[in-house]
Amino acid sequence: MSRLARLWERLILLLRSVRFRITLWFTFILALILAAFSAFVYYNQTRDIRGEAQFRLQSKMAAIELTMRITPNGLLVPQGILQDTDVLVFLGPDGKVIASYGPIPAEEAAQLATRALEENGERGNSSSGFVSWLEAVASPKTTYIFVEVPITNLSGEIGLLALGSPLDPYGLYRRLLFTLLAGSLLTLVIALVGGFWLADRAMRPVKTITQTAHTISETDLSRRLNMKSKDELGQLAGTFDAMLARLQAAFERQRQFVADASHELRTPLTIVNLETSRALASRRSADEYEHALTVIRSENDFMSGLVNDLLMLARMDAGQTVMERAEVDLSDVAVETVERLAPLASRNGVILETGDLPETYVLGDRQYLVQMVSNLVENGIKYTTGSDKRVQIETGADDAQAWVRVSDNGPGIAPEHLPHLFERFYRVDKARTHQPGDAPGSESSGGSGLGLAIVEWIARSHGGEVHVESTLGAGTTFEVRFKANKE
Repeated sequence: MSRLARLWERLILLLRSVRFRITLWFTFILALILAAFSAFVYYNQTRDIRGEAQFRLQSKMAAIELTMRITPNGLLVPQGILQDTDVLVFLGPDGKVIASYGPIPAEEAAQLATRALEENGERGNSSSGFVSWLEAVASPKTTYIFVEVPITNLSGEIGLLALGSPLDPYGLYRRLLFTLLAGSLLTLVIALVGGFWLADRAMRPVKTITQTAHTISETDLSRRLNMKSKDELGQLAGTFDAMLARLQAAFERQRQFVADASHELRTPLTIVNLETSRALASRRSADEYEHALTVIRSENDFMSGLVNDLLMLARMDAGQTVMERAEVDLSDVAVETVERLAPLASRNGVILETGDLPETYVLGDRQYLVQMVSNLVENGIKYTTGSDKRVQIETGADDAQAWVRVSDNGPGIAPEHLPHLFERFYRVDKARTHQPGDAPGSESSGGSGLGLAIVEWIARSHGGEVHVESTLGAGTTFEVRFKANKE
């Protein structure tokens, strides 16, 4: 790419940048303010200059009227009253020039005076003692302001006296206009440069955020901006850092989830492969074949349950789960759960019993609520030990909240494990893993570690919360609270 093309590309990027647009809008608004201010100043100053010129001219006319003398040869005016730039014309009743004074030729001065007289007559001021003002451009181009008064004596009107003076003899109009234009342009240039510098300085954190975002990839989300400013851009950077932290945690959970799922599936697949290879290595007895098939079926059931749980969690995370919400009685959910899991509890030597089950209505999906309670009960059946193994389920309502509670008298859970119970694939006892030939849900089966994660998701999707209390050696209680649906 040539240097000209690179410069053109940089210019295009500059024109499209936010800092340039901010500077342009700032300069445009300032230009409007300066234009309005300059027009106001110019109008007031020109009005003042005009007023001063009229006052000077009227004062001169008053002095001339008091001191002049009319002679057969013309008009005599004392020295010191008129200046070299002033024009004085004395017209007779017939409009002819009787006397003239000043740098303008008599004929041109008479024409200007006549125009003033005509305009004065059009305004209805032709009576004796009128004063008429007229701005006219004389040769050379100088704007004159005239005042005219009639000259009378005892016999009546004998003529018209017109006195003219340059409106702006010192060039104040031009200097004021030049000063306002030059000052405004200089101010706009300074504002443009200073505004661009300030905008660039203000947008520097955004450039830092952009550069950091470009350097961040899926495999490296540990970068942070760590901006200490407390302004809006500092808040934006803090929000960006928080978003990166959430993304990093989400990616780490995803990687951990995939690794854990692969590990959970690898074990039963390895067992199936080993059992199949051992059965096919040589002829076996019927009992040995039956044992191998039993192990393979058990591992297949375990993998099917794991895959179903993974599929459910994936659908939940993707928002593809459709819930049909209606009034559901939690006591009916508890009774249905007990009926479904009674054979499993009996097979594991666990007494599954119910406590108080008053009618308690919530708004939710019955199928998912049954699955939630079933997962809690299955969890209690799996991990309850001892000679008198019991799992109890009860429901109730208080303070506009409905709840379902599942308790067991198992060994309990250590406090350090409680915050992690609802993490996917988390197990309190790492040694209690799935063993070859374990039947799904059996006492020896350690489960997939997804049941409580599904419980928490179903509870949250129904606007509820899961609470757990556990005492070592005394048992564990899971309680899910919902907003009660009152009739």
